[in-house]
Parts: sequence; C-alpha cells; structure tokens
Amino acid sequence: MTASPYPALFEPFTLGHLRLKNRIVSTSHAPAYAEDGMPGLRYQRYHEEKARGGLALTMFGGSSSVSKDSPPSFGQLQLGEDRVVPHLRSFARRIHAHDVGLICQLSHAGRRTRPTAGNWLPTVAPSPLREPAHGAMPKALEVAEIRRIVADYAAAARRCAEGGLDGVELLATGHLIGQFWSPLSNLRTDAYGGSFDNRIRFGLEVLEAIRAATPERFIVSLRFTANEFVEGGIDEEEGIAIAVAHARSGLIDCLNVSGGANWTKAGVAETVPSMAFASGRFVALAGKVRMATGLPVIHAAGVGDLATAHHAVAEGHVDLIGMTRAQIADPHLVAKHLAGEDGAIRPCVRAGFCIDRIYRGGDALCLHNPVTGREALLSHRLPASAHPLQAVIVGAGPAGLEAARTLAERGHSVRVLEALGDPGGQVVHAARIPWRRDMLGIVRWLHERCEALGVAFRFNCLAEPEDILSLAPDIVVLATGGLPQMATIPGAESHASTVWDALSGGISAEGRVLVYDETASQSGPTCAEHLAAAGAAVALVTPDRMIAEDVGVTNHAIHLRNLDEAGVEIRTDLRLVEVAPDGNRLLARFAHEYSARRLDEVFDRIVIDVGTVPDETLYEGLAAGAINAGQTDQDSLLAGRRQPSLDGVDGTAGRYALFRIGDCVSARGMHAAALDAARLCQPI
Repeated sequence: MTASPYPALFEPFTLGHLRLKNRIVSTSHAPAYAEDGMPGLRYQRYHEEKARGGLALTMFGGSSSVSKDSPPSFGQLQLGEDRVVPHLRSFARRIHAHDVGLICQLSHAGRRTRPTAGNWLPTVAPSPLREPAHGAMPKALEVAEIRRIVADYAAAARRCAEGGLDGVELLATGHLIGQFWSPLSNLRTDAYGGSFDNRIRFGLEVLEAIRAATPERFIVSLRFTANEFVEGGIDEEEGIAIAVAHARSGLIDCLNVSGGANWTKAGVAETVPSMAFASGRFVALAGKVRMATGLPVIHAAGVGDLATAHHAVAEGHVDLIGMTRAQIADPHLVAKHLAGEDGAIRPCVRAGFCIDRIYRGGDALCLHNPVTGREALLSHRLPASAHPLQAVIVGAGPAGLEAARTLAERGHSVRVLEALGDPGGQVVHAARIPWRRDMLGIVRWLHERCEALGVAFRFNCLAEPEDILSLAPDIVVLATGGLPQMATIPGAESHASTVWDALSGGISAEGRVLVYDETASQSGPTCAEHLAAAGAAVALVTPDRMIAEDVGVTNHAIHLRNLDEAGVEIRTDLRLVEVAPDGNRLLARFAHEYSARRLDEVFDRIVIDVGTVPDETLYEGLAAGAINAGQTDQDSLLAGRRQPSLDGVDGTAGRYALFRIGDCVSARGMHAAALDAARLCQPI
C-alpha cells in the first residue's frame, strides 16, 4: 500500500455502530438487476465487486418499494414481502466479508411512478397533482392510507434488520416523503399540509415507526434535496430547516444531501448531474447542512474523481463522499489508488449512459466498462495468459483500444494500426461541443493504458492485408468502425455533407444550415449545437417523434436546453427524401412521416446523419486466408469461452484467426463496441 495524497479520504469514521475504514461510499441507486424484485446473485456480485475494491460502505436498493401501490417503474427491489429476507442475509454475508457496511434505501414513490406498472393500483400522493416526469395522476391519500404506508415502511425496515443489514436509508427527494414536504406537491389543508410542521409530519411518523420496529444499533439515513431549484418549491433556507428539524428529532443518524427536483425531466438532469455540470456541484450545499445540523453528512451526486472527493471531506463539507458512478466505471478505484496504480483506474466521465439506460427501462451499464453488471461472465482484473499470442488490431477507436488493452493485460504482444494520426475514432467528433469534451477522457485513458502495457501503435497507416500479414499475427482484430451512409437519400452523396465533415470543421457554418438526423442519437444535436455556436442558423430535423429519441433524460435535457438557448429550430416527423442544387444553394425535399405531405425548403448547407455502414474491403481481403474465415463462434462468445479457432493459429506459418468488433460489424454504439472487445479478448 502506498501513501495517498488524499489523506482525509482514508481516515476511519464512525457512523452509528459502524466503524468505516475510509470515507468513500457507493450511494443508493437502482441498477435494475433485480430478479422478480429480489437482489439475486447478479445484484449481489455487482456490489461485492465494489466491496472487494476497497470502499467503506455500499448502499443499495435505490427507491426500493415498501408498498404494493408503489410499483417499481425502473427495476427497483421490492421490500414489501418477507421473501426478501433470505436474499438480504446472503447479501450481508457477502459484503461484510470484506469489512464493508451495507445499507438499503427504502421508499414509497408516491406519484413518481406509473399506475400501469406492477399491480395497476392507483398511484397516491399528498394531493392529486400530475407528476411531470412520469405523467401519473395520483389519488389524494386518505389518513387511513397514510397509516398503512407508515406501517409498510416499518415492516420493510424490520426485514432489513432481520436480513443482517447495518441500516436503512429513506429517500425523500421527489418521492412520497418529499412530496409531503414540497409546497408544489402538497396542497392539503389537514394535519399533513399547509404549515412547515404539518408538511414534515408524515416523514417523522415514518421514522418513529422504523425506530420502534428495528434494533437500537441500526443506522437510519435520510436522503433528500436541500434545494429543489424550482420557483415555489423547497429552497435552500427551507431545505436546511427540514434537515435541522430531523436532526433535532433524534430519529436519524445521518443526512445524505443532493439538490434538484427529480420530479421534472429537467430536474432529473440536475439531480444526477452529467458532464454538463461541475463536479461535486452540491458539495457546498451539503456543507451548509452539516454545519446547521451537526449530523454526519453524505454527498451523493456527481463526484467522479478522488481529488474532488478529498476536497469535499478535507474542507469539512461532508463526512462521507459518494462516488457511485465512478465505481460503476471502476469498482476497484480505491484499491488501485492505494496500491499506487492510479493510471489503471478507469475514469468516470459522467456520460450518463448508466442512469439514462435505467430511465429508459434498461439496466445500468457503464458506457465504456463492459464488465460492470456482468461479473459472472467477465472480470475487472485479468490474469496473464499461459499462451501468449501475436495480435494485430486495426483501428484505434474505442473498440480497437479496448481490445488492445485487454489483450495486453493478459500478456499478449499487441500492435495497433490506425489510419488517422491520433486515437479516438468517432469519440473525437462527439467531444466537439464544450459540455461533452470529457468524452475524450475515455480515449485518453485507453490509449495511455495501452502504452503503459507495451502496446505498439502505428498511426497514419491505412492498413492493407499485406501490411497486417507481414507482422505474422496469430490473431487479427478489425475495429475499423464504419463510414457515413449517404446513398439512401438521392442527391446526398453529391451535394450534402456528413456530420463528421461538420464536426471536424470541414464545412462553412455561414447562412442557413439543415442538420438532418435519422440516428435518434446524440450525433444530430451535437452537430447542431456546434454549428449554431459557429454562427449558423440551424434547423435540426428528424423523421422521429422527437430529436435524439433514443437518448436518455440526463443528456436529452441538456441538448434541449442548449439548442433552445442557441436558437436552433427543431422539427420532427419529416423525412428527407432528396437533396438537389438550387442555384448556389441546396434544395431539401421532405415528406411528412405520417401524412406523406411534401415540403421543399432551401438551405445554404445540408448536413446528414443516417448512420454508418462498414467498409468491408479489408475484411474481405483477409477472411479468405483466415483459419476461421473471419467468423466468430457465438456460443463461445456468449459463454465467455476462448474462440475455438485460436487452437490452430500459428502466425509464423501464416495461420491466423480473424475477428471483427464494433461498428465495422454494424453500428451499435460505444458500449456494444467495448463489449465485443471484452467478450472476444478476455478469454484469450
């Protein structure tokens, strides 16, 4: 173990009955790994990896449901049934074996769910006000129902205690407790509405019931937003007053502080801040809460690096610092740092891929770490191979770099050939606008890690088959990406430009510019933002129902904000069917996606993104001579086994295996490219 330049992070801390070995925690979240509402093996192994990686406390079960009328809407756990207890006991044994604490978050979502989820029971809330983020129109709670839900909270906490957990956390932010707090969601005139004391009454009754149902040595945390940043909502003054009232109650052991109003779509982007926001943006707010209450305070939003984490603790703003997404990117962050292996820590760039997937009904996955959530199949730490091979990777984008890093970690000899002068591929284009520049951190880390592992790079090399075969490879991995598709729109190849052209500065940003996007990704909005910033009058057009339809809320909200501020015209439901010259300008011919109405408009420039397609020339030149004809054995790939064709390789005799990964197979995004590389290369 080496001395850390961040000593405050590694001072022990006592929270309730727990002696924590450092100040780094993983805060509660719902990765949507639940199996029938239970934390099964996948869920447990995901958290165990972080425990093995050196943190002090892992909090799980984000928004775990305590009642039947709080149905999971994004894969949360269900703590409302006794059948969860055996799972919790297994979970606790697994985590405690690493000297790590374990706390589960409890919640009744109130109106912040969907009535069409779970049992199709009506959503409930303090008042019958529609929730913007989910669209639920709730039933106003009756007092008898309030009593039932209070009892449900207590029963769920009892199950956690019986399961051997160290404590529970109540989620107030945007959920039922917080809905009672906020004047924007509580219009009641009875004992649970109106005055400050009335609005906090429900939450205090929940806490009293939990304390009565659990052992004395049982931690209770409260996670809340200390400022909703919405006019008429909870402001900083009232947020701190709420914290003080709960501290004086003697019912809680700590406060977990964040900000924002997660019940609006724009508020979600603030509550779980992406790279568009400064790191640790609620740290100072948490410090004010700590000073006012004297209670231990956790910060739970957007700290992705140890330097920021150390500042938060060393300056006395917080006692414990959440680095949740940072440990999704690298669950061994703490252990690597203490071992002096900071260069091996895979960075979190706060791309929002993990949280955006959850809000779109998927499971939490890191944009560029394909192992997280797949610990049963893949490994975060790779042993050396017993049979080193000679590998040639063609392409230094995310797929090629991940393949090169993985093979080099396993001890193989790796050469990378790249047509351009620098690594990165399409990530370089994605990072053109200021708020997305942190995307370059992915490429930078992969490249630096490859160099540290001895990978040999040859840039400005447009590889031909003979260039590759002259290196006597045992394995060739093509990661050459794709090329922009233009042929599907008549006239586009001759008269339009690609998004790549626009983002690399290859076209003039003068006059009126059409950015036409069929990919439903961040590509079109990124290009539109870039051109608008350069002075163009931009129209962003898509045949979809909305721009960037496949992009999750934490990124979508930022694009919409920035495009509106830049004056970009957004138009949906229009399909570009032809591009033609019109004097010294360009004619765009559209068809309405649903009515087939035709529309012609003239622009100074037309930029098109309808996706990429592979250039298969190099593949075809190598496949015929490969012992596997370029085919990947899918059964082996999915089972995490070594490709059987590798048994017959001998590069010196001209016998090599050939594989394709990433966009040079088909365009599926960065995570799919990294997963291709990991599943292929880890077993080799």
